[in-house]
Amino acid sequence: MLPKSLFRPATLKGLSRSQTRYLSTRASKILSSLDLPTDTDTTIPGCFDGTSWKGSGEELISRCPATGEILGRIRGASIEETHSAIQASLEASKIVRRMPAPKRGEVVRQIREALSSKVDELGDLVSLEMGKIKSEGRGEVVEFIDICDYATGLSRSMKGNVLPSERPEHVIYENPNPLGVVGILSAFNFPVAVYGWNMTIALVTGNSTVWKPAPSTPLASIAVTKLIQPVLERNGLPAAVAALVCGGVDVGKAVVGSTDIPLISFTGSEKVGKEVGKAVQDRFGKTILELGGNNAVIVDEDADLGLALQGVLFAAVGTAGQRCTSTRRLLLHKSISSEFLSRLLKIYDSTHPTNQLLVGDPLEPSTLIGPLHNQAAVEKYEKTLAGITERGGEILTLRSGRIEGGEFGVEDKGNWVWPVVVRPSKDDECWNEEVFAPILYVREFETIEEAIEINNSVPQGLSSSLFTSNVQSMGKWLGPDGSDCGIVNVNVGTSGAEIGAGFGGNKSTGWGRESGGDAWKQYVRWSAATVNYSSKMPLAQGVNFGIQA
Repeated sequence: MLPKSLFRPATLKGLSRSQTRYLSTRASKILSSLDLPTDTDTTIPGCFDGTSWKGSGEELISRCPATGEILGRIRGASIEETHSAIQASLEASKIVRRMPAPKRGEVVRQIREALSSKVDELGDLVSLEMGKIKSEGRGEVVEFIDICDYATGLSRSMKGNVLPSERPEHVIYENPNPLGVVGILSAFNFPVAVYGWNMTIALVTGNSTVWKPAPSTPLASIAVTKLIQPVLERNGLPAAVAALVCGGVDVGKAVVGSTDIPLISFTGSEKVGKEVGKAVQDRFGKTILELGGNNAVIVDEDADLGLALQGVLFAAVGTAGQRCTSTRRLLLHKSISSEFLSRLLKIYDSTHPTNQLLVGDPLEPSTLIGPLHNQAAVEKYEKTLAGITERGGEILTLRSGRIEGGEFGVEDKGNWVWPVVVRPSKDDECWNEEVFAPILYVREFETIEEAIEINNSVPQGLSSSLFTSNVQSMGKWLGPDGSDCGIVNVNVGTSGAEIGAGFGGNKSTGWGRESGGDAWKQYVRWSAATVNYSSKMPLAQGVNFGIQA
């Protein structure tokens, strides 16, 4: 519930008392704690080129998904300002690449300290602007902090290879060197963490970055950039090492199309990702694509049902179903399907104060499900459910659809929907489509082989999970005949990945990898160097050219 006491009247200059507009006191508190304007009539510059904040492009509106309140008006970068920021970042890359890697790691460590000093405030801003619940908002900032720790260590452990040569007194090196500028296009659902995955690894590998955030979450990106800027300058680096260009489609196209940016990391839909991939490939650039996820949980006949229930609940309704790793498909062994569904639906349908999926104010610690991000998402949710039922599917939960204002204590201008469990027909088109909403599709299977086939039958290949106590099933699931996804879990839900391993998916998810593991190797250019330390010039493969110089 969002109590009216959270709102205060603010009479704006030029308005009469009858035109008083109500602004939330907590929004003002969160914004002011991060040095962001609280007057929504003030235009906030959304372009930072390392020397100044500016913006003469389109106006972006940051709106609270829970209340519909306008949080800020941001003036995005123009195309000219975007190109200027890219050039500034390119020049900055020439300086950062000369800094020893462990020194770059020290800069990232200091960025970690800056983030830690505002972890709660940034987390609340994520909840306010994106809509995810309080613990998830804070957790996203913690994820940025964690990847800073990882990148700091990586700065002292990145290495190439030393390989033997078939030629006497020769040696072969494989050397990594910085690329230059990395373009980062992030999505609304993780407005802080995805940038963190990319920016920290790009920086320790010797690159600068240009960040183009989602147009609906510009305040989070501005707040993060304001924290990073003084850290860079304090360490003798140009602030354009972390340039920012807020904007819409035209700004995104300018970043993607720039030949001065050899690597583009894009997080978003499959449709847009395909266009990004084509555009970057057309200029022979590199991409890291993190696109759609249509993730399945398999609960086998020998699974711990209580454990599986916990894993499914968070993955299906956490972030209101707006994670790329959210569980969309629930595959239940026929022998346990009835029992598991009964336990699952009991929680979905519960109204008991201590045992319900509480929908409400994302900044209230007891809330488990916040709003969808915008009205378009609500309309997509409604359209999806209508289509499934029209094609013979069944909604299994007692409640479904839009939550109207006043119902369940939510604000009438928020983007509220009930989480639902649905049984579509087996050939329904919905099985192949990712819908960013708390809709869980259910289907039964009889053998683990059938379940794996269903898991692999969709175009996407991000995350998957098998709940089982059978080591043979686990082996099959993890092996060449198992899941074809980039994330293949056992007795863990599909969402909530840690930063230590590479994150990403296969097939139409894009084949990209970010964060930990070997992901750093994409942020460098590799060269093979053969060194001859002899006084002779033998050729490989036994070739004899037959002439002496």
